[in-house]
Amino acid sequence: MVQVVRTTKELQQIVKDTKKAGKTIGLVPTMGALHEGHGSLIAAARKENDFVIVSDFVNPTQFAPTEDLAAYPRTFAHDCELAEQMGADVLFLPSPKEMYPSEDMTWVEVTGRITQVLCGRTRPIHFRGVATVVTKLFHLAQPDRAYFGQKDAQQAEVLRRMVKDLFFPLEIREMPIVREADGLAKSSRNVYLKPAERKAALVLSKSLFAAQKAFEAGERSTQKLTDGTRAMIAAEPMSDIDYVEMHALPELTPAHGTVDCPHLLAVAVRFGTTRLIDNVILDPSK
Repeated sequence: MVQVVRTTKELQQIVKDTKKAGKTIGLVPTMGALHEGHGSLIAAARKENDFVIVSDFVNPTQFAPTEDLAAYPRTFAHDCELAEQMGADVLFLPSPKEMYPSEDMTWVEVTGRITQVLCGRTRPIHFRGVATVVTKLFHLAQPDRAYFGQKDAQQAEVLRRMVKDLFFPLEIREMPIVREADGLAKSSRNVYLKPAERKAALVLSKSLFAAQKAFEAGERSTQKLTDGTRAMIAAEPMSDIDYVEMHALPELTPAHGTVDCPHLLAVAVRFGTTRLIDNVILDPSK
């Protein structure tokens, strides 16, 4: 049975005992509202480590005042069931006060282009909040490996940079996007979508898959691939495009004009009040 832990002190003692026993630790940081995408991360952590910790914390510091912190889904009972089903040993459920005990905050911030493009352009405080809370989780859990989904590809690259620059002795494991049967990327925010918006949102995966198909057929122009994706999304009347962009991996450097190394083709689009993100990786070596 998964052990529910609510305090940092208790988690630190568990980690100390686990390390003393010579066991490896896998960490899956989440904001709760767990779904099959999170389940795939937990399963991967279970396969690759002796002990698995899942954090379930809606992190207030990565939300701007105009964003959906209060409305963000919280499904703790369901989260416990899924975490246990997928093999987690500990579900860490701290309060905001537990994670942020001081009124005057200590921040961790990754600067430069990697946090200024894509979601960083319109959500300027977001990645500072992510880097800060994940640093806390890394210190608390002391994982050998930490698991993140490709759907949040920019987040994964930001955290790789942070791990490198701060000398964290761990590996970032980025796992493939898990999708619904009709192609929509699994997301905790999908529950916000009205039926018509849910149907319209399928244009995201359709446009990205079309770009991927064109790439596999030999198209290498970053401009043509990006423009084609944008045109398909814009043709959906219910879509409100935030961005459709391509950047070279791993550092999200400017697209080269030609896809001659791995590139991330990423989109962020609103349907009604719900903002969804999705992406594909175009890799000429595969």
